[in-house]
Amino acid sequence: MKTVFMICAMAGAAFAQAGAPTIAKMYDGQIKSAEGEIVSLAEAMPADKYNFAPTAGSFKGVRTFALQVRHIATVNYEVAAAALGEACPVDKGKDENGSNELATKDQIVKYLKDSFAYSHKAAQSLTARNEMDQVKSPFGDGQISRVYAVSCVTWHSFDHYGQMVVYARMNNVIPPASK
Repeated sequence: MKTVFMICAMAGAAFAQAGAPTIAKMYDGQIKSAEGEIVSLAEAMPADKYNFAPTAGSFKGVRTFALQVRHIATVNYEVAAAALGEACPVDKGKDENGSNELATKDQIVKYLKDSFAYSHKAAQSLTARNEMDQVKSPFGDGQISRVYAVSCVTWHSFDHYGQMVVYARMNNVIPPASK
């Protein structure tokens, strides 16, 4: 009985510390989920496989693994900057693949991690009062809601994560999320 009481008390204390749910916490949690799977896969892929891209069939001309990672990170920066009302802080490069100076696995993984840190900042800026504010779209003319900009981090990242998983498995790398 004493053990059950202690578990309930600790769970209650943890819940109280978490505070009431907010729009910022919800989106920040989604970004954390995407970050965990994508960064762990980027770290799991061997450096000598970063320039791998399938070439047979419908894969001809697709981004390499490295460009998939750089693209996710670049778009993260773009949409987070839009949500924050800031200029994009990175070189978008050709096809939103970031700077060509990002060449090594270590550089690319750091760029990815930094993009998620910036995305967390954008998510944490959301409030019930500002989530529907219109901001300049990072994808051409027009406006999008601040919350839509932040939501792009998750859905866009997972879109490319799916492609990264295929590349990893083609190179006998099991994605950490699948272990």
